[in-house]
Amino acid sequence: MITLAEENYLKAILSISLNKDGKVSTNAIAHEIGTSPASVSDMLKKLQDKKLIKYKKYKGVELSKSGKTKAINILRKHRLWETFLVNKLAFSWGEVHDVAEQLEHIKSEELVNRLDTFLGFPQFDPHGEPIPTKEGNLPKSNTVPLNELKTGTKGKVMGVTLDETSFLDYLTRLNISIGTEIKVLETIRFDQSLIIKIEKQTQHISNDVAKHLLIKIKN
Repeated sequence: MITLAEENYLKAILSISLNKDGKVSTNAIAHEIGTSPASVSDMLKKLQDKKLIKYKKYKGVELSKSGKTKAINILRKHRLWETFLVNKLAFSWGEVHDVAEQLEHIKSEELVNRLDTFLGFPQFDPHGEPIPTKEGNLPKSNTVPLNELKTGTKGKVMGVTLDETSFLDYLTRLNISIGTEIKVLETIRFDQSLIIKIEKQTQHISNDVAKHLLIKIKN
């Protein structure tokens, strides 16, 4: 049996690995969890003892087969609960993460499957992140980070790669959410920030913001 803290680490490792190739660093896990690298190292030893990860110091981490199965199940529950909270209980996309963190540890597989059915088998959560099926498969999305789009390109916001409340609240202030149509007007050479058009408004956003916005390009 694994603890709630161990479940959080497995989910964090999986979430990071979905957005990058190769093994996951302890620093990346520390940032994701919000703790120190030393604490991460201690937890990784425990997870390795339970054969949930493969870990060599200074060489990064990857999930074992059993660890990945558990992590996908936790991630599936988290993203289904986020979808439920936004779509059915009118939570904002910036509020749901912490609540879903609590709900994701519910053990009932039958409850999760019924939740999935009730929601109509959604493929993506309110942040645009893929929801694993009960078989563990992840739907693919043909999106591109906003900062990689050329001047004049139009597209629709389909997701974000950062679900921190402060970031989502900032996007809300800019009137950016899932489905928002954006056009790149200019890329500033000095700092790679962008001038974009959102409906009839023009906004200047940093490259750091733009790289976390996933866009489906309009033909």
